[in-house]
Parts: sequence; structure tokens; C-alpha cells
Amino acid sequence: MIILGIETSCDETATAILQKDKDRIIILSNVVASSASLQAKYGGIIPEQAAREQIKAIIPVIEKTIENSKLKIENLDAIAVTFGPGLIGSLLVGVETAKTLAKIWNKPLIPVNHLLGHFYANWIDVAPPKFPYLGLLVSGGHTDLVLFTDHGKYKYLGGTRDDAAGECFDKCARLLGLPYPGGPEISKLAAKGDHSKFKLPIPMTGSKDFDFSYSGLKTAVANMINYKRLTINDKQDLAASIEETIVISLIEKIIKAVKKYNIDQIMIAGGVAANQKLVSRLKTISHKLKTILHVPPPNLCTDNGAMIASAGFFTNPIQNPFILQADPNLSLTND
Repeated sequence: MIILGIETSCDETATAILQKDKDRIIILSNVVASSASLQAKYGGIIPEQAAREQIKAIIPVIEKTIENSKLKIENLDAIAVTFGPGLIGSLLVGVETAKTLAKIWNKPLIPVNHLLGHFYANWIDVAPPKFPYLGLLVSGGHTDLVLFTDHGKYKYLGGTRDDAAGECFDKCARLLGLPYPGGPEISKLAAKGDHSKFKLPIPMTGSKDFDFSYSGLKTAVANMINYKRLTINDKQDLAASIEETIVISLIEKIIKAVKKYNIDQIMIAGGVAANQKLVSRLKTISHKLKTILHVPPPNLCTDNGAMIASAGFFTNPIQNPFILQADPNLSLTND
């Protein structure tokens, strides 16, 4: 089976063609056009601007994806598209394009929850994970812990009550005067610092649930910056402390969930899953817990069409493409 995946939930215009042969899913073509450099000028994403750039890019990106795959349209078996959550203007670009192509090309249309799509990056070019597994989605907009028992069957354990982990990275980076996107910039600075020099509160560490919260950490960082004129060494140390604190908060919840549900498979996904300190620490913890850790390659952690196509192999198509509507508020609790 061969699926074209379309992802336009934020500022990327991403499409990919994947093929599934028995249990193996491989990428035949993967193209991403990003307006990140444009958004960086403003220190963040301007939704209307992102959508305008996607309108320009969507057809050329799809054409390039098909060209790179060496296939023809008739070789495609279905189209999978992100229908939420995300920026409404951006989602509409992908959803309406997919609906139109599905009708013109006479292909089944598969609606994919963007959040679930991130997890399916772990099915690409590797032996498939085994159920049940504990999934941590950690990105700029989401921090969610989920227990999966099968495709489409999962229990939502907890999520952020305010800022997501990736959002905290970005906001703290801005406080430090670093460019957008802030997560990678924090990591670069942190590599030169000593996290023990600044003591930051580990959020939700004493809670009995599986929720997360990062607004208080952001406030603590802001207070430190306002209290003291930071040298470059101070900034490096504070960046290291920010990264260390976020990583610890994520790992503590994972350990707690693994022990409670007796899970031997852990999966992480989302943009922050590309953070090397998080991955390194998780590998160590996973070894101690005697669990198997699944992590996508960095290029499949951020938004991409490959993860949407991958999810499409395990999601049912809809009967009438034109009934699909973009849902910017879609979550893992109302999918």
C-alpha cells in the first residue's frame, strides 16, 4: 500500500509518500517547505503569514514529492491529511487541498490527528513497536502522556495544565535574548553551561497525577533575569538549568507511569524528542527500568508528512472526502 501524507498544521508545508510492505514502512519521498526563517524575524509564528506561505507552497511541494518518489498518481492508494489540531488557516490549506485531490484522483481520504501522527514517526524504517507502550508527546504546543494498547486504542494519562515543554523552551529563550525557535538555541547554550549554578523549581514533582506545568518555571526564569544582570557565563548556566529542569520533570512522570502500569515499551515523539539531553537521559533510565525506548530520528520529530502517511496505514478512511472539516481544537481526549 502507498499513501501520500499531507501536514500543514503550523508553519511547515510537508508532504511525503510512504509504502507499507507487510510490517515494514519505508519513505519513498519526503519534502518539507518551512517558513521558519520568515517567522524567526518576528520571534514566533504569525498564523496568517504562515497560511499565506502554505498556499503558495502546497501544490509545488506535492508535485516535488511525487516527482522524487518516481511514481505516478495512479500508483497512490490513498491520501492522509492532518485535520487538527493546529492553526485554523494552516489546517484549511492542507485539508481542502487533500479533499480536492482525493475527489479528482478518486483516492480514499484518511483524516489523521496530528498528535497521534507524531507517534507514528516511530513506525518508519524500523521494526514496529509492540503494544502496549507508554507514549510521551512533547512539543511546542503539547506535553501529553498516553498509554497505548493498540492502534486507535489508548488511555490519556495526563498533559500540561498551561505551557507545554517546548513552549517553555521558546519563551525562556526569548527571555535570554535568543532567536526563535528557542529550543535548539537553549540546548546550544546549555552545552557550555553548568546546570548546578542556578536552582530552578521542578514543576509538578510532588503531584500524584501525570500532569505537567511549565508556566511557573518560565516565571522563575524571568524573575532570575530581572534580579541579576547576566553575563554570558550566567546565560550558559541558566540555559543548562532550564534544560535540566525540563528533562527531569518529563522523566519523573515517565518513571512513575512505567512502574504503575508495568510497561516495558516507551515511545517519545514531537519536536522536543529531538533534544539530545532528553534522549540520552531516557536511554539511561530505560536501561535501568529494563524497557525498550523508541525515538524517531531528529528529522521526523518535527512536523512532517511522513508521520501523517505512516499513521494513515492504521487509520480508517472516510466515505465522503467533502465531509471532513479542519478542527484546530482537536486533542487526544476528544479524538
